Amino acid sequence: MARTLKPDWILFLTTLALVLAGVVMVFSSSAVRAEQYFGDPNHFSLRHVVAACLGLAGMFGLMRVGYGAYRRPAVVLTLIAGVIALLCVAYLLPPVANTHRWIRLAGLSLQPSEFAKLGLVVFVAYYLSERSARVNDWRFVLLPVGVVGILTIGLVVFQPDLGTAILMAAVMGALLFVGGLHFGWMLAGGIPALLTAVAFVLFEPYRLRRLASFLDPSGDPLGAGFQLNQSLISVGSGGIAGVGFMEGQQKLFYLPEPHTDFIFAVIGEELGLLGTFSIVVLLGVFAWRGLTSAFRAPDAFGCYLAVGITLTIALQAAIHVGVVLGMLPTTGVPLPFLSHGGSSLLVTLAGVGILMNISQHGH
Repeated sequence: MARTLKPDWILFLTTLALVLAGVVMVFSSSAVRAEQYFGDPNHFSLRHVVAACLGLAGMFGLMRVGYGAYRRPAVVLTLIAGVIALLCVAYLLPPVANTHRWIRLAGLSLQPSEFAKLGLVVFVAYYLSERSARVNDWRFVLLPVGVVGILTIGLVVFQPDLGTAILMAAVMGALLFVGGLHFGWMLAGGIPALLTAVAFVLFEPYRLRRLASFLDPSGDPLGAGFQLNQSLISVGSGGIAGVGFMEGQQKLFYLPEPHTDFIFAVIGEELGLLGTFSIVVLLGVFAWRGLTSAFRAPDAFGCYLAVGITLTIALQAAIHVGVVLGMLPTTGVPLPFLSHGGSSLLVTLAGVGILMNISQHGH
């Protein structure tokens, strides 16, 4: 008799709770700005609701697709080639806010780097599972993974989006480590990557100013340190229980991008420590169930795929929270499930759908 596949209800309910929290907080954090700039307080929140509905529908659909389908060479190569093509297309279009992060067409926008995160995870998981016995042979694993990884991450760096690029590099390194890559190879790849990241910071004036403001937030409170100072004021003013839903003041044109890059600060102000702690706990539960799915996966590909998806979401959340709390230099990384952004939410929920399917096949 065939075994009945059962979903991970903890993972599912945690995801649903985070998505619903995001819908509520996007409305709260964006209503005033949306009214000011678009004449409609629901401008951002309605778009977020549509993205959430589409994302959840996609998640349910991918839950029913056996994750082994992504192990086919044609699927893997088409996916990574498509991601690289989208990143290249973004460079050919006019810049948006002096960056090439978006593809905008017919009123819709697409952020290729969000798809690149998932595409690179699938690619690396495939190569590690197919050639696990020779993972330390640079010709069979390190060379193809390294070339594709450097190309994909490099295109993201030059958008420019250093925060997302560092996230992708960290996840790729973690997958190689889990796959059994020797420590010597980790150092051989990690040190140049670290030096390159440092160079991109030191030789780019605005990144250097952000680093300086991170080290001394009070040094330039109205300039490079403005975002961090406003974020800390927002979180600090919330206290234990917050000032109340919709009652936050920092989102009223003080806190930059309150519905995207600093939504955790709005949660801290309006819902206080209780609200931020609840979100962190939910994200922690998600990471726990995601890694549990990885460890229980019936094969190496499922394990690597689940680890990659889980770490991508968990590390991105950690970066966002770290930036908001002044523990990391300021960078524009959205909070998974909660920040406004259709591409981010769609890809995140697609990843959860794959993760849910892997969890159903666990031992």
